[in-house]
Amino acid sequence: MKALTECLIAALENGERAVLCTILASSGSSPRGAGARMAVFADGSTVGTVGGGKVELLAAQEALEVLRGAKTRVRAFCLAPEQVASIGMICGGNVTIYYQLLTAQELPKLHKMLAALNTDANSWLYLKIADGTVEEFEILGEEAAKEKPDLFTSRAVLQKGEPLIYAEPLMLAGRVYVFGGGHVGQALVPVLASVGFRVTLYDNRPELADKAHFPQAEEIVCGPYDAITVTPTENDYVVIMTPGHQGDFALLSQVLRRKTRYVGCIGSRHKIARTQQLLREAGITEEAIASVHSPIGLPILAETPAEIAVSIAAEMIQCRAESR
Repeated sequence: MKALTECLIAALENGERAVLCTILASSGSSPRGAGARMAVFADGSTVGTVGGGKVELLAAQEALEVLRGAKTRVRAFCLAPEQVASIGMICGGNVTIYYQLLTAQELPKLHKMLAALNTDANSWLYLKIADGTVEEFEILGEEAAKEKPDLFTSRAVLQKGEPLIYAEPLMLAGRVYVFGGGHVGQALVPVLASVGFRVTLYDNRPELADKAHFPQAEEIVCGPYDAITVTPTENDYVVIMTPGHQGDFALLSQVLRRKTRYVGCIGSRHKIARTQQLLREAGITEEAIASVHSPIGLPILAETPAEIAVSIAAEMIQCRAESR
């Protein structure tokens, strides 16, 4: 979303126009859900995706028509099994796509959107669409969520009727703290960043706590494990992968005294058992100890650092989806 917004801003500042295709609603087995986006430019190039396949091809073609006709529109694609043959799809479901023509007039809103995407605070995109035209295009924060909690939620919401009301979370507060910049950490950070997690890499070794090793990390911190210099919140994820159980224990004994969304710790069964015993002796509750994902990651028989990184990222994606 951030890269797409940056591309739109660059094009509009260059005097170009673009069409933003947004899935407002989906059902059944459609390939992408509400909030998926694709920007289409005058030369036919695109950024982002609304699901691929024939639907995306048709969406890109219709976006160019919108660009030429300068009129927005809402289009529903039916992917029901008995009707998909006409567009060459095999998955069932329905997708509603909104085509929004963007010009330099929308630059202030896009800059506000980009600022929201760079801030660790909850924010939402709000559209009010009447007769196919956007009457309101706003970036809203926590105050809006308090006023209309049923509309501004952790998932996209479409209120049908005239006008159409659409609200979608742009940014949900929270980041990932990866403690340990070894081989698995170096494999994990780019995977997490590629699926929308904002990552802080923390290591007590200056030679590893280096941006050169972790270009996709938003923040690099070099500090001790026994007195960490960051403060994870209830919205944050913690991944612990130090070289030994003493480092794991030092981190867990601090992290488990506060509420976080996810805590995972890598290690062998022997290392895990030893760490758990130390935590009990330190007064950490059994409930807190049991909350740690250890062994970490989904059980996919991962062996290499890259495979382990995929299993950890998958578990965190699952945790993120379940918490919405």
